[in-house]
Amino acid sequence: MKVIFLQDVPNVAQAGQVKEVADGYARNYLIPRKLAALAQPQAVSQIETRTKKMEVRLTSEMNELASQIEGKEVSLKAKAGAKDKLYGSITSADIAAELQNVTGLEIDKRKIELEEPIRQLGSYEIALKLGKDITPKIKVTVIEEEAEEKPSKKEKKVAKKKEAPKAEEKAAKEKKAPKTAKKAAKKEKEAPEKEEKAAKEKKKTAKKVDKEPKAEKKPKKATKTTKAAEKKTTKKAAKAKKEEKTE
Repeated sequence: MKVIFLQDVPNVAQAGQVKEVADGYARNYLIPRKLAALAQPQAVSQIETRTKKMEVRLTSEMNELASQIEGKEVSLKAKAGAKDKLYGSITSADIAAELQNVTGLEIDKRKIELEEPIRQLGSYEIALKLGKDITPKIKVTVIEEEAEEKPSKKEKKVAKKKEAPKAEEKAAKEKKAPKTAKKAAKKEKEAPEKEEKAAKEKKKTAKKVDKEPKAEKKPKKATKTTKAAEKKTTKKAAKAKKEEKTE
């Protein structure tokens, strides 16, 4: 059965192409999925005009893309060993990704004409096949990725010496920490005992203060005894005078 393809079918045909295919394949797969239609004269002419318009539009888009890409430089970093040989390789996917980072344009990796992956440092001129007679070229430079410098043995020793006192200080602080905690716990335990002692002392001082006014009353007793003594002395003196008169 002769059909005209409405869409690209991988490994079979491209859109707009007229081709003879198996009847079952056309009826059961291509036509129900609208991937192709019967190659009738009217349908063929309609599809041909449509495909020509699509081709013109696609060609203009590809030409514009080619003008934006032409002469662009892309740099990729990779680890390399002896004789500038890469440990891995640079593929078309790597180039497409970096080209998108540089230009902001999405490029299909299948458009990049790279016969084999790049396995050595250097600069390469690579073409992109965007369409018929549309092959812009870009420059790809592969440079060595700088390895991280490892510290020497002397530097390691110096760093260890510097770290040693800090570690000792930390250990000393950790040892002091439980002691200070014990002291704080002791103070907390002693606090209520001190409060009790202070309360007892206050009570004692209060009792002393209460007793002091009673002690002041004693001199009053002393004054009574002195008066009695004075009376006795006066009485004795009076008797003595009477006796003298009688004599």
